Amino acid sequence: MLLFTVSTLLLFFSSSGLALQIQCYQCEEMTHDCSTPEFIVNCTVNVQDMCQKEVLVKDDGIHYRKSCASSGACLIASSGYQQFCTGKLNSVCITCCNTPLCNGPRQRKRPQPSAAITLNMPQLPVFLLHIVLLLSSTLC
Repeated sequence: MLLFTVSTLLLFFSSSGLALQIQCYQCEEMTHDCSTPEFIVNCTVNVQDMCQKEVLVKDDGIHYRKSCASSGACLIASSGYQQFCTGKLNSVCITCCNTPLCNGPRQRKRPQPSAAITLNMPQLPVFLLHIVLLLSSTLC
């Protein structure tokens, strides 16, 4: 019975919208770094798990393309254009990242948080472990 209960809970939590959705900046051929709130989009859950940033150096200046991407497509594109990422005229640099809004401007390095600071959101495996322990103590 315990195995059935735990399995049901695991299935519920894995399919109940707890899937991660990343947010990225999205724009096409902008001549400014489109890293403002109006360019933030929600990426497709379980499909687009990365943010992509393209920086193109053209005759009239630097152009930006930003979007959500699947990890496979983004990594293939970035590795394929690596030889063209020179920073000179006609340069194309494609980068991929997997944290919210990571295709925005570079963040200045912040000091490491102290050990006293706790995370706002508990990790799902820890949460499930607490449920399993609670169930096992009540059912035994």
